Amino acid sequence: MTTASQKGLAASRTVLDNGAVVISKEAHTVPAVTINVGVRAGSIYDTNELVGLSHLASRVLDRGTRQKTSDQIAEAFDERGVSLTVGANRHVLTVSCTCLSEDFEAMLDLIGEIVREPAFPDQEIETRRGEVLSAIRQDEDNPAAMAMQALFAMLYPDQHPYGRPSKGTVETVSRITRQNLIDFHRARFAPAATTAIIVGDVDQERAVAAGRRVFASWRQGALDEVTLPHPPANRSRQERVIPMMNKAQADIAYGFTTIVRSDPRYYAYTLMNNALGQYGIGGRLGDSIRERQGMAYYVFSSFDANVVEGPLIVRAGVNPANVDRAVASIDEEMRRLAGEGLTSAELADCKQYLIGSIPRLLETNGAIATFLQTAEFFGLGLDHDLRLPSLLDAVTLEDANAAARDALDVSRAAVVIAGPYQR
Repeated sequence: MTTASQKGLAASRTVLDNGAVVISKEAHTVPAVTINVGVRAGSIYDTNELVGLSHLASRVLDRGTRQKTSDQIAEAFDERGVSLTVGANRHVLTVSCTCLSEDFEAMLDLIGEIVREPAFPDQEIETRRGEVLSAIRQDEDNPAAMAMQALFAMLYPDQHPYGRPSKGTVETVSRITRQNLIDFHRARFAPAATTAIIVGDVDQERAVAAGRRVFASWRQGALDEVTLPHPPANRSRQERVIPMMNKAQADIAYGFTTIVRSDPRYYAYTLMNNALGQYGIGGRLGDSIRERQGMAYYVFSSFDANVVEGPLIVRAGVNPANVDRAVASIDEEMRRLAGEGLTSAELADCKQYLIGSIPRLLETNGAIATFLQTAEFFGLGLDHDLRLPSLLDAVTLEDANAAARDALDVSRAAVVIAGPYQR
């Protein structure tokens, strides 16, 4: 079954008989094609005993297949000037590359082989394990990383999959075996969990035919899905200090859980967050804390609604002497936005900025592929790029201010300070 949108990105979506999805978008401005294959095999599928399994799998996946060694795979990409990227977030493990259109079929064949038939060689596992362990130890020496890790553990407690470190810990990564990786691949990699996005200088018919050739013969049983618990909705304010006295800078991570991605208030929250900590030089937070008070090296907010209630987070890097003032100023901006709301001018500016940014978000084949992969994951539809401007423009001032009142309650904020600071 193939469906197509007639405007905007004009992408097509084909569902193969085994459940795999192939989405193609023609873009003939340059003779290049981006391939982005996503599998629902992210960190939420790790167990508590093997946190970091998905991340390690992403590091070893392309290091050999049943037919090819790691060196042969590397040579196949290198001789075409192609760099392969493999990464995993909470929900999806992604394999992607950009190649010349004349190399498209060969590169899709190779990516399909990597996704379907990884060998997980012992030597490669140990090499990549060592790299992951080094990265974990570097994070343990990084105030910003430690603050964020602690914040997520506070917002998503009790071993919630969103609250666990995606890279794992030294203990959990050290115990992952080759058999664990094989079992993870067998349990999570299946056509019904796979979406292949093909964007660039390739006709739709050719793209779909190639996707069908690579993925249609793949047979794998039904997957066991993970039911994510909802994070605690009501809590008192929590604060934690992580002393790292040998550092020069203190990093603040401050946040709340908010709404799920499917919530119709998503676009109101997006605009509210833009006014809070993104627009211009960092929204209200940047204007107050960095520009007018000169207290922060950086300050911004982010909003990440997800399958379950996602976080709204403020991050700041400050001189240790300014920590208390900076936290108080964040509290003040939260109270002011929740109490007084946005102005009409602020809302108009944020709408203009976000709507005007949409074409820039879709300038490259890679960016379009990422956009389509996200739209597929959340069920937003092939025409999401067409509807997005009107969805943002439809947000009223009361909608945005209601989002601020709902989300920005300083009495239930989680606050972490990591660095050369003690109370």
